[in-house]
Parts: sequence; C-alpha cells; structure tokens
Amino acid sequence: MADRPVIFVLNGPNLNMLGTREPEIYGTTTLDDIAGMLEDRALELGFEIDMRQSNHEGHLVDWIQEANASGARAVLINPGAYTHTSIALHDAIKGVSIPVIEVHLSNPHAREAFRHVSYVGQAAKGSIMGFGAQSYMLALDAAARI
Repeated sequence: MADRPVIFVLNGPNLNMLGTREPEIYGTTTLDDIAGMLEDRALELGFEIDMRQSNHEGHLVDWIQEANASGARAVLINPGAYTHTSIALHDAIKGVSIPVIEVHLSNPHAREAFRHVSYVGQAAKGSIMGFGAQSYMLALDAAARI
C-alpha cells in the first residue's frame, strides 16, 4: 500500500467511452479527465487514487475484494449498466467491510424506468448521482470524511 491511504475508483462498462458516448446525457468530460481531477483533489485530501475501468463484471467484483483485502480507505464505483442488473456486485459490496459509494454522472431516477432500481445502491454506503463529473468529486470528499 502507498504512504497515503488509497481510495479505489472503479468504473464499469462503456465508461471508457465518456466524452464521445451520448454527450447530451454524460457530457464531454473523458474518464481520463475525471481521473486527473480526482488525483489532484485526492492529493489535497491526503489520499491516493487507484482508478480502474472494465467492461467485465467479474473484474469489478475482484477489484472490490482487492480493495478490501489491501486495506483501502473506500471504493467509489460507477457500475454503469451493471447498477441495474448485478447481484454479483451487490453481494461483493455486502461482503466487504470498507465503505463503497455508488457514483453516477446522470440521475438514473430521471431516466428510463429500468434504470430506477440499483442493486449496487442497495448495498452501498451511499449514492451520489446527477452532477456530471462533479459526482465523482463529491463522492471523493464523502469518502475522505467517513
């Protein structure tokens, strides 16, 4: 582990396409832009960020377990579409002792009905959504205080 406490930031399917995928919903900020903003803010708060993205559900499960086993301070997770389908992520979050904060760029409750249920949110410490890239920054500030 690093000299500073680590906060994992996990990103699910299609988030590698931020900046070009449906910018009217997700904005034009890329995942690399968000990583840079988080790294800068984490330094101010005395933390280190471990930012990851995968289009595969099992990777996200493995990383949640890794964060817990490595003594990370918290996990921020934007599970993308797995929010609404993944009992595996729900169970992985329930199975760890560190806080997990669900993050979304858009507000799923203001979108299609199938997006209104969050299996991740049912297991997470809390959820921050609807503030674009700022959702990540708000979640980081929350993680630093819990």
